[in-house]
Amino acid sequence: MQYETLALPMPQTQADNFLSTPTEEVTQALSEIKGDIMVLGAGGKMGLHICSMIRRADEAAGRANRVIAVSRFSSVHGQELFEKQGITTIACDLESAKALEGLPDTPNIIYMVGAKFGTGNQPDLLKRMNEELPKRVAQRFAGARCLVFSTGCVYAMVSPESQGSQESDRTDPPGAYAQSCLVREGAFANAAQSSSSKVALIRLNYSTEFRYGVLVDIAQKVFKEEPIDLSMGWVNVIWQRDAVDQILQVFPHASSEPFIINITGAATLSVRDVAEQFGHLLNKTPLFENKEEDTVWLNNASKSHQLFGSPQTPLNDMMKWTAAWLQSGSTTFGKPTGFDNRDGKF
Repeated sequence: MQYETLALPMPQTQADNFLSTPTEEVTQALSEIKGDIMVLGAGGKMGLHICSMIRRADEAAGRANRVIAVSRFSSVHGQELFEKQGITTIACDLESAKALEGLPDTPNIIYMVGAKFGTGNQPDLLKRMNEELPKRVAQRFAGARCLVFSTGCVYAMVSPESQGSQESDRTDPPGAYAQSCLVREGAFANAAQSSSSKVALIRLNYSTEFRYGVLVDIAQKVFKEEPIDLSMGWVNVIWQRDAVDQILQVFPHASSEPFIINITGAATLSVRDVAEQFGHLLNKTPLFENKEEDTVWLNNASKSHQLFGSPQTPLNDMMKWTAAWLQSGSTTFGKPTGFDNRDGKF
């Protein structure tokens, strides 16, 4: 499907297919990964697209490896959506020691499990899911190649003029959520040092698609004529298809010395400017509250762009698609990102 012929609105299945179309680069990168791939925590916002892009790339290359999606499947993507695409599914509560031990030994793991929403009021959940569980999983799959999802919020806040935090910059985030993500990273890094595991840590900053993301958050507030908080006045975003594409290209780079990489778009976007552009698209006048603070969470993804090229989807397309999706009355996931939260209490 070519971007210029994309017609909206579209059925959910068509949207998911569009967001999981592999590039030749992904197909080539995955040819270096031998054996089955198991995706833990696959039922969330990005898991279906990760699994489907792997399966479609393998199919294009004539590879017969299994893609195994593991989840409670109580989140935004149900089990049947995976199975319809030829993806093996295992319904599993990973917090159960027996269930975790019963998973098939698999040489390649993508770890997407994590708690974010509501963790500001549920510290026990945060500790269980983001700190204790990763340690058990890293031990269970010691020796595997592990692609581990983290967050760009692990860095300290920086000035908008800084071009964002690089992988070598200090990690000193506010809030228990981002601190727990550092513990998650450490669990897999320790496993790599103590076993033959190979690890890549994905610090993802604001993937967005038709139904979820920072652009959806801003567009919905413009559309509903609700005030937009400008205190977190600048952001990075990347279209989800591009994010999945680059993340999967990272897999061969996993190593015993964890390979850390930022995944996001190249531009530093003004929230005010984005809202005003959505105002033009939606024929609304944006409302604002508060003023831009001197520091924000921004990531510099020049390392990933040097390795894999710049993300393909222009901001104008992302915004047009987001606006068209909302105007059509199509449903969203109903999960605000909390990008405008400065204390890290999501």
